[in-house]
Amino acid sequence: MQRAKPVGLSAPVTLSAKHLLRMPVPFAIPVRASLVVASRDEDPPDHDRACGVLVENVVPVADPTQQPLVDVVVPVHNEERVLESSVRRLRSYLDCEFGFPAVVTVVDNGSTDATALIAARLEAELGGVRTIHIEDNGRGRALRVAWAGTAAQVVAYMDVDLSTSLDALLPLVAPLVSGHSELAIGTRLARGSRVVRGLRRELISRAYNLLLKVLLHSGFSDAQCGFKAARADVVRRLLPEVVDEGWFFDTELLVRAERHKLRIHEVPVDWVEDTDSRVDLVRTSQEDLRGVLRLLRDKKQRRLSTNMRPPANTDTIDDKAPSREDKTVTS
Repeated sequence: MQRAKPVGLSAPVTLSAKHLLRMPVPFAIPVRASLVVASRDEDPPDHDRACGVLVENVVPVADPTQQPLVDVVVPVHNEERVLESSVRRLRSYLDCEFGFPAVVTVVDNGSTDATALIAARLEAELGGVRTIHIEDNGRGRALRVAWAGTAAQVVAYMDVDLSTSLDALLPLVAPLVSGHSELAIGTRLARGSRVVRGLRRELISRAYNLLLKVLLHSGFSDAQCGFKAARADVVRRLLPEVVDEGWFFDTELLVRAERHKLRIHEVPVDWVEDTDSRVDLVRTSQEDLRGVLRLLRDKKQRRLSTNMRPPANTDTIDDKAPSREDKTVTS
């Protein structure tokens, strides 16, 4: 297990032609061929045995020893109950169905139970799993540390309970690999999503995203779904602007990306509520409201500052970004 430490930012890396040629069309569903019947005297290849079925002409099996193209971060805090089963399930999916070289990064942020020990054991047992430990709690803090120190070209994260179906991970990453978008998010509020959750959380989620549209003029539909991805070079340039270290981190990252006219791709997801979730909805809602007000004040201050000063030539993230009219946010 490695301790978090300051990590120098590496230069952006161009996606290789090999990966682009292998990249499936977004939303395309891999078609599996019929099962191949093996003789009793023949043993299936190791990767087929690990995936539990012998097939041919399917999505290429990823090699976890390759330089990862995608880093999937799983932030955890006192998740000893579900951590092992979720990481094994995620690693199996990446090995058997994802097709791109990928690493799973478990970030233990301030756990007081056996989470850190389980994460260390998974790192030792499974290829393509690494762990980071930080002392302080906060999902935003965990993502900041993991994303800043990765060698992958695409970064992603998902909640440890895997409430979002893993079938959406390939459509989430594909537009980033192809260069179509800079960020991608799973949405539970778009047409085509299938969601199972209580009425209270449904109403809070819809009210919150409506508030973002009214006050911050956001163009994305679901700010808080724990299923997002971004180009690593882009997110590194955004992170210094993001202040929040907790649950509001997602919203602030997306709002600041929109202010830089970056393209945000949306993927409808299947999502089932974790009935054992320990998120304090009241406290989280209060923190989110404070974050919204801060972004609103920040926008007004920037507007006043811009009006008072002549424009300056600065190298910002949106120097080569498309105009607002060209921004694409799909559902």
